[in-house]
Amino acid sequence: MIEWQWLDFESIPRRDLYEVLRQRQNVFVLEQTCLYPDLDGYDEAAHHLMAWRTQDGERTLAAYLRCLAPGAKYDEMSLGRILTPAASRGTGIGRQLVAEGILRAESLHPGHRIRIGAQQRLEKFYQGFGFETVSAPYDEDGILHIDMLR
Repeated sequence: MIEWQWLDFESIPRRDLYEVLRQRQNVFVLEQTCLYPDLDGYDEAAHHLMAWRTQDGERTLAAYLRCLAPGAKYDEMSLGRILTPAASRGTGIGRQLVAEGILRAESLHPGHRIRIGAQQRLEKFYQGFGFETVSAPYDEDGILHIDMLR
């Protein structure tokens, strides 16, 4: 069973925030071997969607994304830092996360488009949620990305 949390930065409990940042480092810096500043100054203005799974009494982060308001980074609102830790991959939680993120983002910022900077290898995945590619592939930290809009 998944417990969803949709919180602004100030409302995230300290231990939960620590786990989010730990998993972002694990996935984006260590797994993908990208040396870049994950703490980019946008977290404090974002809403954060966390999916927690409790198994055998242990609560773990199963998936995460953040939502930035229109104008915070792009003209559109944006979803980013979308991740599923290695232990959660292949369970369908990534699809649930993106669907839940879109619903909550559109509720928070109705009438606005959503922009993502997606890894090119995930283009078809995001197209399944109505995103359309709006840029040529570009290199970001050694990984090909594309900009997409919904």
